[in-house]
Amino acid sequence: MELNSIKPASGAKHSKRRVGRGIGSGLGKTAGRGHKGQKSRAGGYHKVGFEGGQMPLQRRLPKRGFKSQLLKYNAEVTLSQLQNLAVDEVDVLVLKQAGLVADMVKNVKVIKSGELTKRVVLKGVAATAGALVVIEAAGGSIAA
Repeated sequence: MELNSIKPASGAKHSKRRVGRGIGSGLGKTAGRGHKGQKSRAGGYHKVGFEGGQMPLQRRLPKRGFKSQLLKYNAEVTLSQLQNLAVDEVDVLVLKQAGLVADMVKNVKVIKSGELTKRVVLKGVAATAGALVVIEAAGGSIAA
C-alpha cells in the first residue's frame, strides 16, 4: 500500500447537495430554507445558545464544581499495593517502574487501605496518619 493509493471506503464519500439550482434538483427556489424569517436570509443567523433574547440555558443554570489541574501530579498508593512490591525501600521512581502511579506524577501518598506485614522504608513518599501507624507497627519508617 502506498499513500497515493489510499481511498475511502465505497459509499463513505458523496458529493454535496447543490441547492438553489432549479426546480429539477428538488432544492430550487428557497433552497431548503423555507419562507421568510431570519434563518432564510443571507447573513441572518444568531450565535450558538442564543434563545431570541430569553436568558440562555447556560446562563440560567448555576455554576458548579471545580477540578484542580494540580491533581494530575498527585497519586495515592494503598498499603496492600506496598505489600505486593518486591522491594523494601520505596520511592516515587520505584512506584512508577512498578506501574502503580503514572509517569507525570510528582507527589505520592500512602493511604490506609489493606494490610501491611513486611518492613517498608518510604523515601520521598508521604503517608496518612493511619497508614503511618500501620507502617511503623510493621517495622518500617518514613525517611523524608
